[in-house]
Parts: sequence; structure tokens; C-alpha cells
Amino acid sequence: MHGHVGARMLRKLSGDPECKNGTCPTLWGTEQDTDYVVQGYVVTDPERLAQLDLPEGETAVLVPASVLEEYFRAQR
Repeated sequence: MHGHVGARMLRKLSGDPECKNGTCPTLWGTEQDTDYVVQGYVVTDPERLAQLDLPEGETAVLVPASVLEEYFRAQR
């Protein structure tokens, strides 16, 4: 990712079709379409985090496959 997204506008590209409350895992696009923002559930499982070996400033989120599938299906 190229730094902080800040106040720049994001576009909703796809979301969890099972979502009922509007604040569910979502794939967002940036204005230049050079980066994506993924909204998901924070990975807290120590074993999974150990496998990822994340550097400072990064985190991992779990996103339902349906969110990404919806986006890629729309791109065809």
C-alpha cells in the first residue's frame, strides 16, 4: 500500500452478500485503482499470525471468499 489513504475517497467494489447490517467485510477501490482497501475481521489467532510474520504497520484481515468472488465476477 502506498501510505495512508487519509481523506481520499474510496469506492465500494463488493461486499458480503450475507451482510445484514451494512458494516460487513467489503472490498474498496481507491481513486486511481492502484490500491485496494479490504475491510474484514482482524486475524487474532496466534498460530495464523506467526505464519504471516507481519512487519510493523501491517495487519491481517479475514474476508469471506464471496466478497472477492463478487468483485472478480463483475470484472468479466
